[in-house]
Amino acid sequence: MQTETKDHWEKIYETKVETEFSWFQEYPQTSIDFINLFNLSKDAKIIDIGGGDSHLVDALIELGYTNIYVLDISAKAIQRAKDRLGHHAQRVNWIVADITEFTPDVSFDFWHDRAAFHFLTTEEQISRYLTTVSKAIQPSGYLVLGTFSENGPKKCSGLEIKQYSAASMSHLFEQDFKRVKCIEENHATPFNTLQNFVFCSFQKRDKPL
Repeated sequence: MQTETKDHWEKIYETKVETEFSWFQEYPQTSIDFINLFNLSKDAKIIDIGGGDSHLVDALIELGYTNIYVLDISAKAIQRAKDRLGHHAQRVNWIVADITEFTPDVSFDFWHDRAAFHFLTTEEQISRYLTTVSKAIQPSGYLVLGTFSENGPKKCSGLEIKQYSAASMSHLFEQDFKRVKCIEENHATPFNTLQNFVFCSFQKRDKPL
């Protein structure tokens, strides 16, 4: 399954330019708003899951963050981001990995995912993600997830996705995280359509419930 998924995304990033992706954002304002909400230090360890060639990394560099990690299953997506950033790419820790098989060797202060989580549709995949994120985030660290809402698409890039509400997402993470803020947002795609997302932010509990 992982090999098929990786092949799917490698082909996507090999055959399309960024403005052909429904998720494309020239500037990820909502994600940056959450980062600003938590007043992270400039040396905070920040990871973007499914970051691919997202422009969040550009914004983080511009804001002066110095411990940036970007993970994606697609090596081609990572390479596109490196090519775009030029010499600034050396300031980023790049990770090519399937998030369900990722074992981080550092603890993060901020975990951001606007791309990967809603593609995990089986209980096993979701359970692996929960285990990884709970181990990977520092006590009192932050988690921000953006997924398609219950009013959003049911598929993306030819793949089934799992929709969430603020309530269902909060319930899933409540053992290890307390909810801080949830919002819904209509994302305008490059094709002049709207996709409804739900974003939720959480803070890691000092002790699980």
